[in-house]
Amino acid sequence: MKETISSISTVLILITLFMISAQTGAKEMTSEEVTFGRKLGNCLACHMIPGGSLPGTIGPPLFAMKERFPNKADLRKQIWDATIKNPYSIMPPFGKHQVLTENQIDQITDFIYSK
Repeated sequence: MKETISSISTVLILITLFMISAQTGAKEMTSEEVTFGRKLGNCLACHMIPGGSLPGTIGPPLFAMKERFPNKADLRKQIWDATIKNPYSIMPPFGKHQVLTENQIDQITDFIYSK
């Protein structure tokens, strides 16, 4: 009887710890974190973006995006796969190759569009 109670207690503790760690790891990233983060799209590796630190200079600076892309959907398409507009683009096709999720592409589009 004591062994059964001990086993049940151990299982409940393990389940609780697993649930806590799963909830902690599932934290949704903000649009800024996805855009500036070095682990996902890593936009700052190639682009200067207002508010970002240590930008690259390979790609164009990302500012005045509403003027450059009056249609926000065109900006999203560019992020999803830049080779559609320019087959020689060195920008990775983040959506086509599933480097980023659709939600992450939306987050980056929203963030960049606000600059």
